[in-house]
Amino acid sequence: MSTLTPGAGCLEGGRHPLLIGGITPFSTVDWPGKLACVAFLAGCPWRCPYCQNHQLQSRASATLTDAELFSLLEARRGLLDGVVFSGGEPLAQPAVIEAARHARELGFQVGLHTCGAFPDRLREALPLLDWVGIDVKAPWDAYDRITLGRESGAAARESLQAVLDSGVAMEARTTWHPALLTPQDISDIAHDLAGRGVRTWAVQAYRPEGTTGELPDETVYPSEVPDDLPALFDSYEFRRA
Repeated sequence: MSTLTPGAGCLEGGRHPLLIGGITPFSTVDWPGKLACVAFLAGCPWRCPYCQNHQLQSRASATLTDAELFSLLEARRGLLDGVVFSGGEPLAQPAVIEAARHARELGFQVGLHTCGAFPDRLREALPLLDWVGIDVKAPWDAYDRITLGRESGAAARESLQAVLDSGVAMEARTTWHPALLTPQDISDIAHDLAGRGVRTWAVQAYRPEGTTGELPDETVYPSEVPDDLPALFDSYEFRRA
């Protein structure tokens, strides 16, 4: 994640700008199959211990606004497929809706990374999106011990269903730390997702870079994923990073 010049965190043209903690001008990994610019928005209501952008949980981490983002995009028309709004949790900021609309007006496809904390706002955004990467952190009834939020599983489940109902291309992904999820948890997640119609799922092995360091430095391996799970999906991937 890289940052550009500092941006003002105040009203711009009578509206609240996006508060951005950093921008990656070119990425091939944040939207599978696309070359995209990634804007990491500041603010998130949840406190997952494996978060690799934990500094972005607070809006005070913002150093840029959408003025810098759209200046960069204007200069990269024809060079990028799209822009991904990531975080933090991008839907924590209502202004992301208008930013997505403006990106489309400039001719860019729009992707979103979300934890699913704001289902109503996600439904509002979906007509403007071409792809969604949604975290599925745990079995729904175990969510709060990962997010340290209240009733977070219900919000995430509602968000996932909203994406499925919309028909927008999507990927579900689950970060696995052995102190937080068991192989049975992973199996329960996979069968639930497949039963809902999710066709693309990725298991992401925990890595400590960028985290608070509160979790043991342990990892999991592809062989620990129950053998029957990959076949439940049209596309399955185990990611080390």
